[in-house]
Amino acid sequence: MEINWIQTIGIVAAICTTGAFLPQAIKTFKTKDTKGISLLMYSFSTLGIFLWLVYGLLLHDTPLILANSITVLLCGSILVLKIKHG
Repeated sequence: MEINWIQTIGIVAAICTTGAFLPQAIKTFKTKDTKGISLLMYSFSTLGIFLWLVYGLLLHDTPLILANSITVLLCGSILVLKIKHG
């Protein structure tokens, strides 16, 4: 499979956006502290990322599928902790 510059942009964007959730996820998993996290923001964010995943699946777009699969797990986990630990 040959990767072109458009796919490269998608892969780099996927790494950046997915990686952006990693520090928050690690901190939240360790501390269980969700006081500073907005329930509304994480609810909409998780929904939006899930919809991007569905969009990627419908298009068979690998960068969208991979990035949003990981990100929806990270964001969704933070959302669950927020609901659980308020």
